[in-house]
Amino acid sequence: MFGVVLAQVINGLVLGFLYIVIAEGLSIIFGMIGVVNFAHGAYFALGAYFALTLRPVVGSLPVLILAPIIVGVAGMIVEATLLRPLYNKDPLLGLLLTFGLALFLQELIKTVWGARGHPYDVPALLSGFVVYGPILVTRYRLGVFGFTILILITVWLFLEKTPWGRVIRAGSRDAEMVSMLGINLRTIFTITFGLGTALAGIAGVLAAPLWSVVPSMADMAIMPAFVVVTIGGLGSFRGTVIAGLLVGVSVALTIQFFPEASSAIMYILMALILLIRPRGLFGERWERFE
Repeated sequence: MFGVVLAQVINGLVLGFLYIVIAEGLSIIFGMIGVVNFAHGAYFALGAYFALTLRPVVGSLPVLILAPIIVGVAGMIVEATLLRPLYNKDPLLGLLLTFGLALFLQELIKTVWGARGHPYDVPALLSGFVVYGPILVTRYRLGVFGFTILILITVWLFLEKTPWGRVIRAGSRDAEMVSMLGINLRTIFTITFGLGTALAGIAGVLAAPLWSVVPSMADMAIMPAFVVVTIGGLGSFRGTVIAGLLVGVSVALTIQFFPEASSAIMYILMALILLIRPRGLFGERWERFE
């Protein structure tokens, strides 16, 4: 029993880190631009589908870089052409636009790649299992675990230690002041949206061998991402990480011991935390949104 529980905890950590990567992209976009991006799950699915198409041509490792870049560029084009005209208008318009865009992208995926699912084999280098005493874990899950940690460290360093990251963090709190300093916020918004969607694309590529590549994987990603951001607190990198791990481990353990409640456990967890901490675990009070 101890081995089963520990193995599920490890699986939950892997799932949690995938949720964190998706949620960080969502959080960055909302924190900087103020847009609730309902299409974020569709970008996650596009990452998987682009990887499915490109992998036979470029290989498993290059596709992990190339597919998210394509998704990020697609996100930048959407921001520059569709979202930008709505920034000074009713925020509800941006929400409705991204919701409609999510539906459009899912239908586009079905048109281009078909409605049926596609298998996505684990890279040969990460095939097989790791056995340690009573613990049995796939090599691929351990690989995803390590790679997602590397991604999050890179994103944290970018946001905290680079001039671009400092501008993004400052703009998320007081965009008007940043603009008065002579910084072109249009360019920053576009880059931020591209970064957020690229993170969703990376998560989609990593999740493809675990979830299989199906159009519905967009829905499988967007709600956990919103839950993680809500639990962690708006704008808190640390909160998103902790919330993602809580959600991932909770879901994994519930699947093992109480599968009937596995689809509801993240919402129950969110409700309990919000009763105690209405702003989330590490939520801040941002004048921009209040």
